[in-house]
Amino acid sequence: MNTVTKVFPVAILALALLQGCAQPTPHPMDMTQAVQAAQTRADHEALAKHYEEAAKELEAKAEEHKKLLAQYQAKSYLYGKQIYSLEEHCQALIQADQKGAQANRRLATVHRQLATELK
Repeated sequence: MNTVTKVFPVAILALALLQGCAQPTPHPMDMTQAVQAAQTRADHEALAKHYEEAAKELEAKAEEHKKLLAQYQAKSYLYGKQIYSLEEHCQALIQADQKGAQANRRLATVHRQLATELK
């Protein structure tokens, strides 16, 4: 086995793990201040829109992690025993992204309800 075939799977593994550890996109606004200052219908609608967009981003990340998981599983022979760690890592990221998306959708719903109560 030459060096390239030994290094390639390790390089792919390292890139995948680094991608999973990347910092999420910071909020474009100070959320604590925005939530505390929200008094008008427009304020709550803007917050609802923000939370919906955050949910969509997390859902997209979950889909990317699902694709990575499928790739790992399709070529599990390349990773040996490490495949179990890779699968577990991807599944944890998928679950975290899905939970985050659900939480953001719930917050969007709450702010939409608050917006409809204000005239």
